Amino acid sequence: MTTLSVDTTVAEIAAELPASTQVFEKYGIDFCCGGRSALAEACRARGLDAAAILEEVQRETGSGAVAAETDWRKAGLTELAEYIVANHHAYLKTQLPRLESMLQKVLAAHSARHADVLAPLAAIFRSMREELDSHLMKEERILFPLIRALESGAGSRGFHCGSVQNPIRVMVMEHDSAGDALARLRHLTSGYTPPADACTTFRTFYAGLAEMEADLHRHIHLENNILFPGAVELEANQ
Repeated sequence: MTTLSVDTTVAEIAAELPASTQVFEKYGIDFCCGGRSALAEACRARGLDAAAILEEVQRETGSGAVAAETDWRKAGLTELAEYIVANHHAYLKTQLPRLESMLQKVLAAHSARHADVLAPLAAIFRSMREELDSHLMKEERILFPLIRALESGAGSRGFHCGSVQNPIRVMVMEHDSAGDALARLRHLTSGYTPPADACTTFRTFYAGLAEMEADLHRHIHLENNILFPGAVELEANQ
């Protein structure tokens, strides 16, 4: 195990101790798109005590529940890609239409009183959904098959994207875009806090957005910090 300190990047900690992501979510520490920052830097930006956060990470990841966490750095890249599709892609394909349906109902019932929040929220969510739908398709049809081919030893023959770094570069840019959209949604909704007059659908919609944010953070972490670097290294060694 790597010796962790406040100078270790958030991404490295998340990869080394998968359960640490629960602590990072709790304090709003970006471990996916912004995970390249050292823990000290990430905590300083949020007014947090890095040493205390690291201590909490080590305490939480030392619990018995952590034993069930999969260390994806030790798994094959194909296995990880299949896990991402079966879990995180499947989740988004179910949740995005569900959230859109609730959003339409919330807009119809509450736009008159909460247009200042709901109008920009709808624009951000729908733009993010459109990009994510395209993103999932590109991963499943282009990048992940290429990674499987590399891991099987077949190489990139038959693929027209050249080096695996080319589609990865696009995917990372789109991850950054999704991360920015999530940050704007969280800010706009004051941390997904529904207004006092919110109906059940409104409250469920906000809860669904918060759940999607947490899942997408884990999804992007697995790709940016484990799958993609592994694929680049694999290609370089062939």
